[in-house]
Amino acid sequence: MLRTLLAPRLWGLHLVVIAAVAAFIFLGRWQLGVFEDSGRPHAADDPAPVAVEQVIKPGSGFDGTPRHRVTASGTYDAALQLFVVDRKPDADAVGGKASRDEGFWVLTPIRLDDGTLVPVVRSWVARQADAPAVPSGKVQVTGRVSPPESTDSVQRRSGTQPGQVQTVSTSELINLWPGEQVRNGFVVASDSGVAAAPPQQGGSVTWRNLAYALNWWIFAVFAVFMWFHYVREAVRTSRGQQWSQPSSPSEFSPTSSG
Repeated sequence: MLRTLLAPRLWGLHLVVIAAVAAFIFLGRWQLGVFEDSGRPHAADDPAPVAVEQVIKPGSGFDGTPRHRVTASGTYDAALQLFVVDRKPDADAVGGKASRDEGFWVLTPIRLDDGTLVPVVRSWVARQADAPAVPSGKVQVTGRVSPPESTDSVQRRSGTQPGQVQTVSTSELINLWPGEQVRNGFVVASDSGVAAAPPQQGGSVTWRNLAYALNWWIFAVFAVFMWFHYVREAVRTSRGQQWSQPSSPSEFSPTSSG
């Protein structure tokens, strides 16, 4: 059997089958990758900034698109500044115990012309003492808006100090800033040093690409099956030819008569 497999007349078949199987496996992996990527969130349209008043409102749910670019004009209220503890310089990073002692978000509300407050993440600092001074006078802030965090969105820890919070929760801020109208959401300033990814939208899974991947792998199995079938027939033919050959030339030589 080995002699038949290694016969020069079958070398071309072996090479073709190896190349075909490798190509089918590669194409199947490619289609599987397309299928996996189709379900992942991807960047959505990132329109020009709009006034924050159009996106988040006081006393109502968050109606805007998370991470929409906004502008806010007003004055910072330094007396109401807070520090969000256990935070990394990334708006998507999990806070609380998962980021314990990683740093602080400097949260300062900006008072709009209508008197309402918009919480703004102005900066990230490793220590509270490193917080930058609050700008005075009227300012215009550009950043990305986020919905309010729920108070149970992080694994909370005990031992926070006055002036510290663990989440940017509108309901909690209303209690900390009594008598103020707080808009439902917050803004991560563009120059805060806190990364805030642009808007994303969920992907749509394309099952068709998974079917294509399976088809290519079926082709690979079929190619191996056909190779096995052809080689088996070649071995059978070779064995049949060997059995049909005479064992010695004397079996066919004429018998001498006496």
